[in-house]
Amino acid sequence: MSKIYIDGKWPDKDQAKISVFDHGLLYGDGIFEGIRAYNGRIFRLHEHAERLYESARGILLEMPMAIEQMEKLIVQSVRVNNLRDAYVRVVVTRGFGDLGLDMRKCKKSTVIIIADRIELYPDFVYEQGMRLVTSALRRTPNQTLPPAIKSLNYLNNILARAEAARAGAEEAILLNSEGYVAECSGDNIFYLKKGIAVTPPLYAGILPGITRAAAIEILQRQLRVPVKEELFGVVDLYQADEVWITGTGAEIIGIKEIDGRKIKDGRVGRLTKNLVKLYRGMTTSTGTPVYEADAVAH
Repeated sequence: MSKIYIDGKWPDKDQAKISVFDHGLLYGDGIFEGIRAYNGRIFRLHEHAERLYESARGILLEMPMAIEQMEKLIVQSVRVNNLRDAYVRVVVTRGFGDLGLDMRKCKKSTVIIIADRIELYPDFVYEQGMRLVTSALRRTPNQTLPPAIKSLNYLNNILARAEAARAGAEEAILLNSEGYVAECSGDNIFYLKKGIAVTPPLYAGILPGITRAAAIEILQRQLRVPVKEELFGVVDLYQADEVWITGTGAEIIGIKEIDGRKIKDGRVGRLTKNLVKLYRGMTTSTGTPVYEADAVAH
């Protein structure tokens, strides 16, 4: 039985509970991070923790501990569950309050850390590629809720993913209010054209993805592929040589079809395959050790 961290305690999974008066439940008032552990190492732990704390500052949420302590608890959550490959979900809510909106009524935030296994997509999706559709919804505008804040208000993303499922696709592309490609419901997006990789800039209304940053690093340093961050439309994706998405849960997946249109020959491209290979090498060989043996071996 896996153990969940909740405010200093480690109850079993079936005993992990929070109050119905928690504002995370009542109003989606909180933040979260998804983090991966590979081969006994947590990938880019500090970057994820920094983004969590930046999200907290963005919604005026007072964190109950220093970032260093949070990182130690994330490592501990993997260790106490005896995992080597894991997905860690860190959730911080405004905490216990009343039925009103006044955040001052919430005296202390609630911290939840869940470490478990994850498999979002079967192996054949990585091998054969994924189908995308363009959502009829628009990405929540920066002026409404900055996408750099990973809040518990995820309905925009959930409804877009529901559209994809109803259309027989695995993911949905969200355009911003100006009609440019922003990101997918849970992933960032790239395309390749004439040897140049292109991805939306942060001001297009996207999350600054940790996997996105790792992909850019690999493209530029190892594959020697120029990367541009610029605005583009969905037609640019239709006409691309290759398209791929990046995300902590999904990792890196090649796209074979968008809105019923094949991308090039409808197969995962060579650059995407190389990118996936190098990314997996990075995730399994770097990161914060969970167990002492791994720290010594490193």
